[in-house]
Amino acid sequence: MSETRERQSIVFVSGLSGSGKTTAMAALEDLGFYCVDNLPAALAVQFLDLCRKTTPPIAKIALALDAREESFLATLPETIQELRARGAEVEVYFLDCSSDVLEKRYRETRRVHPLSPGGSVADGIEREREALAIVSSLANHVLDTSAMNVHQLKEAIVRSITGAEKQTLVNVVSFGFRYGTPTNLELLFDMRCLPNPYFEEHLRAGSGLDHDVAAYVLESELGGDLYGRICELVRFLLPLYDKEGKAYLTIGIGCTGGRHRSVAVATALERALREQGRQANLEHRDIARAGPLTRDVTAGGSST
Repeated sequence: MSETRERQSIVFVSGLSGSGKTTAMAALEDLGFYCVDNLPAALAVQFLDLCRKTTPPIAKIALALDAREESFLATLPETIQELRARGAEVEVYFLDCSSDVLEKRYRETRRVHPLSPGGSVADGIEREREALAIVSSLANHVLDTSAMNVHQLKEAIVRSITGAEKQTLVNVVSFGFRYGTPTNLELLFDMRCLPNPYFEEHLRAGSGLDHDVAAYVLESELGGDLYGRICELVRFLLPLYDKEGKAYLTIGIGCTGGRHRSVAVATALERALREQGRQANLEHRDIARAGPLTRDVTAGGSST
């Protein structure tokens, strides 16, 4: 009686500390991978051999790589080549993140950087970038998590592993230029050229989530034309991003205060994307900055 062995699938996960490795490993565990974090370098290959020889064999394994395991990182190219020669399917994921976002995350958690326990976080980040350069160069998949929350990162990992829903995830953010432009936007549209509902007394207290305000912005000749051109451009670009394998796209829609024009356009765009079958998230970053709203801003969209 012949024995059929399932092909071993091995995923190496690495990246900068604070970039989301724990979240990525949790996503892989949810997909049925046997996950091991911080396995000593000397035991890694032996561990993979044991997984192959167990009854039944452990077919799906994920290993997190740490910058402190220098000996393992140095031999990683040979290890991957050997595993593939044995017939294993090997994928390498590298999680990148901008230095300023990483520093902010460390400040918020009040943690010290593992490569700079007595120094600055910035120094630790740069040392780690250098140490992980070899892993980054070997990676099949590089994910920039600067603008991702934990849910978006998990979704990106799941989509990449399973091959399901390959379409780029779209994040639409409305904001006010008065409070600064969001970082890590791929596309940015400025709505300050449109008539401002703020100067209409009966619309001022509302927001772009209210029907009257949205109609004022979107049903005017200029507003309708601009919104249509934005939709046309986004429809043109998204298949290109899909083909590139881009995990997510962040679109910023800005106006002066982030309460009326940008909210109306961002809400309409997110709704149109969903109607086209796209996965889309909507955030109104500055909608409540001018004070409490006098109407229900939760109807038809999310609020801050």
